[in-house]
Amino acid sequence: MDRKDQFIPHLIVSDGLAALKFYQEVFGAEAGENMMARDGRRLMHGEILLDGHVLFVSDEFTREEGGMCQKPETLGGTSVRVTLMTDDADGVFQRATERGAEVLMPVQDMFWGARYGQFRDPFGHVWGVNQQLKDQTDAETKAAAEEFFAKGKAVDE
Repeated sequence: MDRKDQFIPHLIVSDGLAALKFYQEVFGAEAGENMMARDGRRLMHGEILLDGHVLFVSDEFTREEGGMCQKPETLGGTSVRVTLMTDDADGVFQRATERGAEVLMPVQDMFWGARYGQFRDPFGHVWGVNQQLKDQTDAETKAAAEEFFAKGKAVDE
């Protein structure tokens, strides 16, 4: 696979092997390369592959061990949301919640012409799941957004 000029998110988690399994099952992704730390217990580098895209996953390591990033539990939350564009938002969401994800925003029809929802995975990372149902003009999206917000609804609660 040619990996030139790609953004590759790298998620730091509390149980790298379990996280890889969760992401593979929820997203229907293929396993990529894995490398365990010298202690044999923690994942130093893991990856999944989904439709030509790569996601890196690893366990948290202390600064003394060369770790520079922290898992959401250490941080007390996450500052990033990863959004998956999919043809089956409801299916992805169902698989995630069946495997322990917390619903933050149920999948629903949104003003930008998509079915969209958010969940927090068992490792503390927040995901958006977006299934574009129809293409809209900017004017159509703006009008739909005005109607949506006029009803007192909020996105990203």
